[in-house]
Amino acid sequence: MAATAPEMPIEVDAETGVWTTDALPMLYVPRHFFVNNHMAIEQEIGAERYAEILYDAGYKSAWHWCQKESELHCLEGKAVFQHYMTRLSQRGWGMFTIEELDIEKGTARVRLDYSAFVYVYGKAGRKVDYMFTGWFAGAMNQILAAAGSSLQTYAEQVQSAAEAGCDHGVFIVQPLK
Repeated sequence: MAATAPEMPIEVDAETGVWTTDALPMLYVPRHFFVNNHMAIEQEIGAERYAEILYDAGYKSAWHWCQKESELHCLEGKAVFQHYMTRLSQRGWGMFTIEELDIEKGTARVRLDYSAFVYVYGKAGRKVDYMFTGWFAGAMNQILAAAGSSLQTYAEQVQSAAEAGCDHGVFIVQPLK
């Protein structure tokens, strides 16, 4: 494994200890801490219900992130979505690759390798990366709204590396019907 320094700016406020990357405050926690909390909630309320909650929360968070980052870096359209995938990858969630992206049509296909969730869950026989799903729709809808489009999208995970016979995850974004 080759190691590199973080490719994103990280500042720590000497007085408060708050970490900031670009325009947003961040938390730096061990992966096992985060995923263990995720698993505990899933066990208590069920994966399906937890996925619904995370979709809405992730959607809102992605919208906010894309809005702030596009303003800070003067980005729009595809550049915002690409920046988002880069930052997600740089923050250790996994390696996100845009396989297809058409902002005007509100469609995208995102590949996920080295998922932080699959790393802990292993071959669980089901999709375990559902936390990311709302993120993609939130990002797409923020970009569309910033461009003046009324198109709305949703996202779904169609494949996870935690499933038998799969070595990576796949997420699809498409317009609401």
